[in-house]
Amino acid sequence: MSERTVRVRLVLVDDGSFHEQDILLGEEELARHERLIDCLREEMSVLRRLHVDLDRLSAAFVIDEEPSPAGT
Repeated sequence: MSERTVRVRLVLVDDGSFHEQDILLGEEELARHERLIDCLREEMSVLRRLHVDLDRLSAAFVIDEEPSPAGT
């Protein structure tokens, strides 16, 4: 059975310009943390595959209401 994923939108600031980046996080990874930012900063499985420049991060929010199977 594949892990279910949730789409998360990151909004990054670069010299006054805003850039959006969508990422997929595992539903279980998110569930282990009370806040999304904690998942991005502390979840080892996320840190191994993704680098988020937290100094440039302006916002992060879930954009999928329904989780989907990984890879879709």
